[in-house]
Amino acid sequence: MPLVDPITMASAVTKKGALSQTTTIEPSSSPTAEPYNLLPVSINQTPLAQTLRHAQPLLLSGVLALGFSSLVKDPVAAMSSTTLPLTVGLQAAYAVVCLPVAGRGGNDTAKKTKPRPGEKPSKKKAKEGGNNAYVLAVLSLLITALVTPFVYVTMVLFGAPLLTHGSHTLLCAAHLSLLGLFPLFYVHGVDASAWAAIGGFRAPLDETFGGLVGALLGAWLGAVPIPLDWDREWQRWPVTILVGIYGGYVLGKVVGGTLVWGKKF
Repeated sequence: MPLVDPITMASAVTKKGALSQTTTIEPSSSPTAEPYNLLPVSINQTPLAQTLRHAQPLLLSGVLALGFSSLVKDPVAAMSSTTLPLTVGLQAAYAVVCLPVAGRGGNDTAKKTKPRPGEKPSKKKAKEGGNNAYVLAVLSLLITALVTPFVYVTMVLFGAPLLTHGSHTLLCAAHLSLLGLFPLFYVHGVDASAWAAIGGFRAPLDETFGGLVGALLGAWLGAVPIPLDWDREWQRWPVTILVGIYGGYVLGKVVGGTLVWGKKF
């Protein structure tokens, strides 16, 4: 009866004039141990998507410019009745037309089905994809609304007024969430690995992540003029913060989608 090595779990065969041979079984690497590799988001290549992609930053800048005087006079009324509804419409249209839905082009685990040679995509599948885009846009808006109170708390922790100007800060947080987070919810959903990479600033730069980074930096820089003793009406809370969010988002989106696309911090 052959002997069994209790360590290697392999039989050791001994013959005269031959050395004892043992075989060891090395543990195979688990596929789940591989690091999550988040890919940059590519914009849809349709003519309409490319046109809206370049027009959206100009339209957002126009929304802020046209409502700036009202924003200075009455920030709450301007943000709630003018800038926020228009921005919701622009962001929703940008997501549906320009961005791939969650699970298609946002990470390396997305399954992409290519048509067979000579096979044309069916109209039924195209229609289903369009319906999924609308549903996902609505769900992403709902998630963005749910996340807004947490953004509000974060802004308070970073120095926003706590006992006063609550509606000002909440509406400002809604704009920040809508610009910076909504596109990311649309392309990544609520995937924990993707958001871990985004929260740790390990995600590659593209239009969606670049817009978030730009909006955060813009909000931070927008707070600089407020305590300065210039005695100007536009220094009131949160006018400069909102301008910084819009300006930073536009700049981060454009730069992230062109010059630094695919690069990481």
